[in-house]
Amino acid sequence: MKPPSFSGWVLSLASCLACVFAAPAASAAELDLQGSRLVVSGMLDGTAIKEFTDQLGSGTVHTVVFEDSFGGTAEAAGAYADAIRASGVQTEIRGQCMAACAYAFLAGKTHRFGYGLQVNGILLPVASRPTAAELAIRWRGDEAHKTLADFTPTATSAAKPVEASAPPVVKDNWQPDHGVLFTASPTLFGRIYNTYYCDGTQGRDFSKCERLADADPYKLGVLTP
Repeated sequence: MKPPSFSGWVLSLASCLACVFAAPAASAAELDLQGSRLVVSGMLDGTAIKEFTDQLGSGTVHTVVFEDSFGGTAEAAGAYADAIRASGVQTEIRGQCMAACAYAFLAGKTHRFGYGLQVNGILLPVASRPTAAELAIRWRGDEAHKTLADFTPTATSAAKPVEASAPPVVKDNWQPDHGVLFTASPTLFGRIYNTYYCDGTQGRDFSKCERLADADPYKLGVLTP
């Protein structure tokens, strides 16, 4: 049998990315306790924060699994991250985890991609294209939490008097399709990891994003061994 060409493999991967990251209609977060694993799906919009915090406070949850969570608000991201950090649980991704979900995911004691045949991906929003030096520290430890400040009103802007004619301050200014995308695709020889910078113009076709070299998610602290 003739082996697939490299160009054919690239097209296949592009199609895979385009299909897998085509988000369905947004829905509020849903929680599903499966033994010691709490599965969170849907938008992190704040509606399930109390239930989520109570579940983690019970001491029975060891791992929070984010499954196809397509975003949410910065406020909710911070609340989920605080609850995860306080309880010391692990986090895992099955499928897609974008924007608000991504920051909550990074708060886990360990944070990993789930096993299985699905393509896993995490999209971390950025205000601008990060340099190689910024990538190296951006999502490590407390730095991951600090980056939320890029997407919420600053104390200085809040302190300034607001004119009657001035538009209201936007609470969240991240773009859900603008960020650094880390993916893991299953193959016969193990998983292939790729990293892309998406400037938001690609819409839901993430195969149009720029591939970043030397941006291994383990080296950058996005995934832990």
